[in-house]
Parts: sequence; structure tokens; C-alpha cells
Amino acid sequence: MSSSGGEASSAPGGGGPTILDSVKRVVLWNYGGIYFFYFVVWQFIFTYMGLWLDDAGMSGGSIGLVSTVMALVALCLQPLYGLLQDRLGYRKPLFSFVVVCAAMVGPFFQFVFKPLIEVNQHLAAVVGGVFLSLVTYAGVSVVEAFNERASRANGFEYGHARLFGSLGGSFASAIGGVIWSANPDNIWWAGTFAAILLGVLLLVARVPKQAPADHHAPGEEHAHKISKDAIVGLIMDRNFLGFVVLMMGTAALYDVFDQQFSIYFTDHVQHGDPEGLFGTVVSIQILLEAVVMIFTPAIVNRIGAKRGLQIFAAILVVRVLGSALVTTTEALIAWRLLAAIEMPFMLVSVMKYITRMFDVKISATAYMLGFGVAKSLGVALFSAAFGRSYDNVGFEQSYLIMAVVIGIVTVLASLLMGNDKGREAPSGELADGVDEEPAPAR
Repeated sequence: MSSSGGEASSAPGGGGPTILDSVKRVVLWNYGGIYFFYFVVWQFIFTYMGLWLDDAGMSGGSIGLVSTVMALVALCLQPLYGLLQDRLGYRKPLFSFVVVCAAMVGPFFQFVFKPLIEVNQHLAAVVGGVFLSLVTYAGVSVVEAFNERASRANGFEYGHARLFGSLGGSFASAIGGVIWSANPDNIWWAGTFAAILLGVLLLVARVPKQAPADHHAPGEEHAHKISKDAIVGLIMDRNFLGFVVLMMGTAALYDVFDQQFSIYFTDHVQHGDPEGLFGTVVSIQILLEAVVMIFTPAIVNRIGAKRGLQIFAAILVVRVLGSALVTTTEALIAWRLLAAIEMPFMLVSVMKYITRMFDVKISATAYMLGFGVAKSLGVALFSAAFGRSYDNVGFEQSYLIMAVVIGIVTVLASLLMGNDKGREAPSGELADGVDEEPAPAR
């Protein structure tokens, strides 16, 4: 394949672009901005949705129904989204749909959600869950899959752009309280404004040109044509099965563990304002995630994505087990802050394992099935089980059981998954005719 503008600079030994290589490229800042503003919207929703719905008079059961519907809609849409995005390749219609939905957050909460709550809470929960899933649980898979593919095409590390998402989340946390104090409804209009800026950045984002299906060069593999055999081959691949098992038992339990950790934290912390302290710890954790994300791609390139996923699982075991055994204020803060290391290893390793071990033409499908769907199924299964366990045997015993489950799943998955070390993802070079900036000098 030919590239225009030359290859991106890479680290010695083919380890991928360094952070210095990446930051020199305007395109990184473009995609970083996309991540930043998307996760501003995300953070607003997940930080303030429950509070806003409670103030609007929605019952606890109906608020729970909103989250359930969000997860179910994502479970149904992610396989379809994966196939669609793989067929679209570098084209933006599906991503644009997610952005339009995000831009409608303000009008939806103000003019649709609130009136529906007054009419029928269950109907409001279903409608709200469907809409919010299009922006978040289902939409995030499109954002991640598209940006990962674009990072390979443009010659920068996915992780270096993804760190801007953590900065966006931290920024939203910092300004959200001020906006909420002035007028809770303004949170959603701030989300709409962030989505509009996201749309502008997506509009100008550089992607490879794609020839029409009937005019590609002889012998050239057409990126949009996704065969049934490729999908079946992916599902039957032992490496993919191991990856699915790992995501169901680790990435899902990461979310399940964090769902009620704030309750556990505030029950044990001897502090004048445990809720305020927890909020501060989470803000620091998100900022530290961005710092760790700078170095994680280079580490994963060196040790391999499978080892990176095992490190993620090991840190998760330490967090869960530590939370059960040592509950001093300082220890609980430390367990939470460990997520700042854990999350970057998961995000970077997931993407690298998918692009190294499976056909990159179906990378979006592999991501949405192997990560999105597997994680959603795991959350649905373990949320109910551990929710009952918290009530019956308490948090400490439940965390001990959870740590054992994570350990067993990690061992089983590791036996199935092949080693990706030494296997490099295709560069995804830009098509001829793209006005690409020159690569940094080596």
C-alpha cells in the first residue's frame, strides 16, 4: 500500500509513535478534541442524571429502569453498529448520528423528558433510556471504534488521543457543580454546546479518501466489503473467545465494583464530608488517568496487549481485595486512585489486542462484540448477583468473592488467548490524495 506524506515517526524497534511524535501532529489535537468534548457530555450525564431525575420527582425504581433500558438498547445496537461502521470504514455518518443525538441532550431534558415524567414515569424511563443510550452506552462504541481506526490511518497512538477524554471528564466535573448551582437544567444545555463543538471537530477531522466500491484498483482489498465468513471466523476464533471471557469477567466487574463503591467509601471514611472527599478523589483519579495514558501505549507496545490486559486484571484484583481487607480512609483513597493506572491499561490493551489479533477490516465489529456486548452481558449478570450479595453477606465478603471470580476468569481467558507480542497492527496508511501534513523528522 502507498501512503501520502510518508509514514508517521515511530519509536525505535517499531514500537509505535511516541508521545513527542504524536503531539507534533495537528491531527492528534483534532481527535483529542473530539474525545474531550464527547466525554464532557458523558460526564455531565452520568454525574448529574440521577440528581436531576430525583429533583424532577422520579422514583428510585424508575431511575433504575432508565439505566436498565440504556444497557439493553446498547446490547441490541452494538452488533449492528459494529457491522455498520466496518462497512462505512472511515466515513462519518454513524458518528455524526451520535453527535446529533448528543447535541439534542439540552432540548430532550428540557422539553421531552421533564414533561414525560409528569405524565408517566415508566414511559419517561423507557424513552429516556433509549435516547441516552444512543448518546452514551451505544454511542461510545462508535466513538472509540472510529477514533481507533483513524489513529492507525493518521499515524498516531490511540492512547495519546484518548487521554483527552479523561481531561474532558475532569473538566466537566470541575465546572459541573457551578453550572448545577446556577440552574440544574443548564447542565444539559452545556452538554449541547459541547456536542456542537464536537460536531465541528468531527467535520474537519482528517480521514482517508475511499474510492467507490466499483472503482477500486484491481487486486485491492475493498475496505467496505465485510464477508459473512470473516464474521463467523472471528466468532469461532479461540483468541476472540478468550478475549470475550476476559471482558465479561474483568471489564464488567470493574463497572460492577465501582457502581456502589461510593456507598462503601462513605460508610467507612472518617471524614467530615465523605461525599465531598469522594468527589475530590474521583476528580484526581481522572486527571491521573490522563497522565498515565501518556506512557501506557509505549509500555503495552513493549510487553504486548495480552500482558497489558493481565496487568489491568491484576490491578482490579488488588483494588477489590484491598477494599475488603483494609478500610482505613487512606487505604480506600489509594484503592480508588489505582483506577488511574488500571483504566489506561484496559483501554489501550483492548484496542491493540483487537487490531493485532483479528482482521482490521472488522475491527469495529470485534470491538463492539468482544468488548461492548461482552461487557454489557457481564454487567447485567454480575450486577444482579452482587447486588443481592451486598444485601445478604455484606460488601467485604462480596468483594472477596468478586476478587476470586476475577482471578479465575483471568486465568481461564489467558489460556485461550494467544500472545500478540511482536505482532504489529497495520499502519492504516492514508489514501493517495489526502492532504496530510509531513511526518515528523526521524
